[in-house]
Amino acid sequence: MSTLRNTIEALASQFAASVLDALRGASLDELAGVAGAGGVRGATAARRGPGRPRSDASASSAAASTGAAKGRRRAGRLGRRSAGDITRMVESIVDALSKSATGMRAEQLRESLGVEAKELPRPLAEALSSGRVTKTGQKRATTYFAGSGGAAGAPKRRGRPAGRKNKKR
Repeated sequence: MSTLRNTIEALASQFAASVLDALRGASLDELAGVAGAGGVRGATAARRGPGRPRSDASASSAAASTGAAKGRRRAGRLGRRSAGDITRMVESIVDALSKSATGMRAEQLRESLGVEAKELPRPLAEALSSGRVTKTGQKRATTYFAGSGGAAGAPKRRGRPAGRKNKKR
């Protein structure tokens, strides 16, 4: 076991020494080029203020590095979605739910559509309000169904919740 540890430490030392030698032998232009290409973020770019847009080169590299070209974004707020984007998502939700006879929970729906958790609430609310999707249950037990169809034999409750008695006044 100690020979493995000694071997790993020796390799790590050699690697660190090689990296330092490469950095010492590099010119400042090479270092600035590597840093500007994504090594050290913002090392060569001018510092931006809160409302200042990115330049074309840094915007395209930022989109590529965050995966926005693939539809994935980093953590944080979603970008503003158009009405068309939301409509397409509603169509996807209805399509996925129509293929499931037993309905789907939000986690299952999100997994089948391949979207993040924060992308689902607004289109789902739009689908519910338009009547294209219905739901039963509460919180994590909420199950969504396509159209007006719910679980087989699941009654729709209207009025008072079950268990409440009429009080005489």
